[in-house]
Amino acid sequence: MNVFDTVRTALAVRSYQDKPIPEETIQRIVDAARLTGSSMNRQPWAFIVIQDRDMLEKLGEVMGSGPYIAQAPLAIAVVIDRTRFALSDGSRAIQSMVLTAWDEGIGSNWVGFMGPEDAKPVLGIPEDKDLLAVVPFGYPDQPTGKGDKKRKPREDVVFSERFGKSTA
Repeated sequence: MNVFDTVRTALAVRSYQDKPIPEETIQRIVDAARLTGSSMNRQPWAFIVIQDRDMLEKLGEVMGSGPYIAQAPLAIAVVIDRTRFALSDGSRAIQSMVLTAWDEGIGSNWVGFMGPEDAKPVLGIPEDKDLLAVVPFGYPDQPTGKGDKKRKPREDVVFSERFGKSTA
């Protein structure tokens, strides 16, 4: 897939097949995050790759908005420094992982957003770091309807030169 088609078709997936993800694919997903650009090249992140079934189930329990983590074959926790641009840099890394996975036929969905404190001790995250999110990955267990997105019309969100000025 080309990049635009990957962006155009990617959807949130919260239900996964019981099928392992090949190690080389996991490495590609992690490398997509690691190689993402960051402000001043600070790379204010760390990535915890989680495949252990017990750990995935525990994360599914403590991450209130993502119990489906427990059924995923893989999750990656994104840990960030407490620096000025870490939130945006970590978010960029997550998007790189999501798009790379989607290109491989693997679905995902961002779980949590700054503050899933109950997961920090489970993952051994130091006090001076923040858990940005946990992203579960897996092969979708249902057809995904690639490209069928409900988005606001272009004229409602794209303007020319100034907010509210039509591009027409």
